[in-house]
Amino acid sequence: MSSMINAITSVLWGYLLIYLLLGAGIYFTLRSRFVQIRHFIHAWKIMFASRRTEKNEVSSFQALCTSLAAHVGTGNLAGVAIAIYIGGPGAIFWMWVVALLGMSSSYIENTLAQLYKTNNNDGTFRGGPAYYIQKALGLRWLGIVFSSLLLITFGFVFNMVHANSVAASVSVYTDISIEYIGLFFALITSLIIFRGIHTITRFAEIVVPFMALGYFLIAMVVVLMRLEDIPAVFSLIISHAFGLEQAVGGGIGYSVAQAIMQGVKRGLFSNEAGMGSGPNAAATATPWPHHPAAQGIISMTSVFIDTIVICTATAAIVLLSGQLETGNTLNGIQLTQASLGSIVGPWGAWFITGAVILFGFTSVVANYYYGESNLMFMKNNRKLLFLYRLAVVLLVYLGAVSSLESVWILADLSMGLMALINLVVIVLLSGPALQVLKDYDRQLQAGKTPVFNRKHFPFLSQTIDNDVWTSGSDEPDDLDERSDSTSSEATPLETASPRAADDTDQLPDRS
Repeated sequence: MSSMINAITSVLWGYLLIYLLLGAGIYFTLRSRFVQIRHFIHAWKIMFASRRTEKNEVSSFQALCTSLAAHVGTGNLAGVAIAIYIGGPGAIFWMWVVALLGMSSSYIENTLAQLYKTNNNDGTFRGGPAYYIQKALGLRWLGIVFSSLLLITFGFVFNMVHANSVAASVSVYTDISIEYIGLFFALITSLIIFRGIHTITRFAEIVVPFMALGYFLIAMVVVLMRLEDIPAVFSLIISHAFGLEQAVGGGIGYSVAQAIMQGVKRGLFSNEAGMGSGPNAAATATPWPHHPAAQGIISMTSVFIDTIVICTATAAIVLLSGQLETGNTLNGIQLTQASLGSIVGPWGAWFITGAVILFGFTSVVANYYYGESNLMFMKNNRKLLFLYRLAVVLLVYLGAVSSLESVWILADLSMGLMALINLVVIVLLSGPALQVLKDYDRQLQAGKTPVFNRKHFPFLSQTIDNDVWTSGSDEPDDLDERSDSTSSEATPLETASPRAADDTDQLPDRS
């Protein structure tokens, strides 16, 4: 079974996803006029200003923290170590590339999630790829396929990966058996997930900033302790990324192909940009400014924090430690533990253990919610939801006691299939996301706080729900009445296609 899954995964990643991920990122970057660079500072400003909401609403900041809770997990600690062990230091460069391009993909998918979200009629929303696949493309069957993949990937497989890393990190430095660790982890998980989305978002809002900042500060301490070695580390990363220098570490010869493959795989597992997971959290928000592009812009920061900041911090710890040069066979989270411990002393390994517990637990909780949202898309049934929760708790335990190789093989396959569907879909639907970005930019340039008015996008009214994005419709309409690309005669498929993105320059100027 492992051999068959490996063969499928090799074809999926080697011949499809690497080119699709990088190609889509380049396309979105160019069509959005480098949105990840133009709005980088603006994204941070509106993120910190978006914490206040009305009763029961989920703020943009809370949605971002929920997304980060899933992104910032054991992939940042164990996944980076695996990428370096197999692909060499050059894998980190390709993780950076995936992240920088992926920020534009993140804008597209999260803006689409906001446009096509569903009102829960309790002050909250839900949405994601399954919802915009059904509403914008009219392909409910494909939405169900995607929902099923996401349910398996996040609700089950990724949670097994996180539980496995937690159990491995704790068991290696204690006498506690993996079985007991798995039982305790499953119990704590059940106490959170049975209490609903508001408990999850509040938990993420408190814990995620604390754990991310704490880990980053420790990495900075390591960098300062080995400051003289930093130029050599960057040189090592760049040289191995392009095959300018071949080296052997951990008993494995590195190659450019391995570096690219591991960088792309582990980068996607870590920041999930383009995979279609983040939109499930983004759709829950009531954004400020009240515009779907605002949430898409804010969501780009999660990719930056996850990969450029936290994954780079782990890479610095591993590469500065010299553990790879010792020829040891440690891999995954145990390599990260040994690396920090060798630099700062025994307490460093314990710090990584604590970080893995926090990172892993928040990821499991957020992943559970992604699965719940997609289960409700397929069938909104309380009994089925209860069974899903029980299954998540059981699989957290099973992941803790499973082998490292088996859970990562399943993760690579399931996330690859998800990304394949979502990337094709968001390329097809990029037109509306780029048009609302143009609208957002025009209002900013006019000195206004952007507000989305659905009357200015009559083609969207045919596909988005009537009870979302309604407040802006009451605003005075000061647009020029020219129809151009937003004419009501345009069909949803035409305006949702990549070709429609070329018409964004014809939008009437609100100013």
